[in-house]
Parts: sequence; structure tokens; C-alpha cells
Amino acid sequence: MPNAKDKVTLKIPRPLYDRLKHIIGDSGFSSVNEFVVYVLRDLVSMGFDDSKELTKEETEAIKQRLKNLGYF
Repeated sequence: MPNAKDKVTLKIPRPLYDRLKHIIGDSGFSSVNEFVVYVLRDLVSMGFDDSKELTKEETEAIKQRLKNLGYF
């Protein structure tokens, strides 16, 4: 089980937090934090190799997913 030193705080705009809280509703996620961690893990697991630069298509895919989450 992770301890407090294994976590950091990520600040997001309140309107985005409120929107995510509404979105997760009865989805089974117990909190916005749990949902955000799930989404970020999914994004990272898409197979991006951090030892190389992202292609234009990969960058656009990330931007689109972030836009869908309300960041743009």
C-alpha cells in the first residue's frame, strides 16, 4: 500500500474538477482522484516510448484526450 511519500498533489481548475465529479457520477469510481489516476494510467499505457520524441500524430492524440477532459 502506498504511503504519503509515494503521492503528490496535482492541482486542476475547480470547473474541471466539478465537471469530472459530475461525469463519474455512478460510474463506480469512488472519487475524482481515482478517475484521474485511471485516465492518466490509460494514457501512459498507450505505449508511448519516453526515450524518443512524440510524433505529430501522438501529440495530437494526447491533445485531443486532454481536450475531451476539459483542459483546452
